[in-house]
Amino acid sequence: MENVNLDALLVDIRRCTLCEPYLPLGARPVVQVHRDASILIAGQAPGRRVHASGIPFDDASGDRLRQWMGVAREVFYDERRIAIVPMGFCYPGTGPHGDLPPRPQCAATWRAALLSLLPHIQLTLVIGKYAQEYHMLPRPDSVTAAVANWQERWPHLIALPHPSPRNHRWLRQNPWFEAQLLPRLRDRVSVVLQGR
Repeated sequence: MENVNLDALLVDIRRCTLCEPYLPLGARPVVQVHRDASILIAGQAPGRRVHASGIPFDDASGDRLRQWMGVAREVFYDERRIAIVPMGFCYPGTGPHGDLPPRPQCAATWRAALLSLLPHIQLTLVIGKYAQEYHMLPRPDSVTAAVANWQERWPHLIALPHPSPRNHRWLRQNPWFEAQLLPRLRDRVSVVLQGR
């Protein structure tokens, strides 16, 4: 995919049906990017509601993530400021314990080329196990370990748990996350968005 510009790559991504045989609702890649974006949100994969709307984080997880970041909806969906690139672009379906993992073909096919065309990223928020295993080397032992050691990669990469409403238990068990990390996260997001 050498010498591919971002617009052409996005056309190819949005037409992708590589994983369609494995997707219960068919292929509908959901991604938000612009060359000028300064924040990258590396998530897992769209949920059922996001598949229906075609808007990333258009659900309760998105409400919580925007609250964690301290940004309004209009800022969050400004592609010139915030890129949203999940590990899998399509809804993978549901298993016995929630949504299935992102299809591995997606990241293997598209991720490196797409990220190489985002030259202004100053902050990457890495959400959940699959995104953390891709973006963090050495791979963290667990989501909790990745998030707890947030200062190791500060200020350019911050690991986060999934903002799903199902994660109340994790948040209760790790009160330091909201007390210590979230205020720093909001400050860092504000600084990056203001271009300082």
